Amino acid sequence: MAPKPTTSSSKSIKKKKSKGRKTKETLFKIYIYRVLKQCHPDISISSMAMSCMNSFVKDIFERLAFEAARVAKYNGKKTLSAKEIQTATRLLLPGDISSHAVNEGTKAITAFNNANE
Repeated sequence: MAPKPTTSSSKSIKKKKSKGRKTKETLFKIYIYRVLKQCHPDISISSMAMSCMNSFVKDIFERLAFEAARVAKYNGKKTLSAKEIQTATRLLLPGDISSHAVNEGTKAITAFNNANE
């Protein structure tokens, strides 16, 4: 067997890995901690419990967004409004929890609108 000729085409070319942007993960830990301290100032939370709460908030937020988008699509709208979010909340959360969530959301929107006027 004859040795292979070494040409520039037979050499392997190493590609540089591009430094892509790292996606910044949305964390709700700060807000969970603030709410905990508002309700129970003397209680602390472990890092595992905080991680669990963060995953829970992400999951609920994702479900609400998906359901609200589905409601908007059913109604032939392309834009999400507070009405679609309320409907998604009523569909996803059981019983009394949904009414409390809708009331708190309405209160938060009212406070936000009053602060911006």
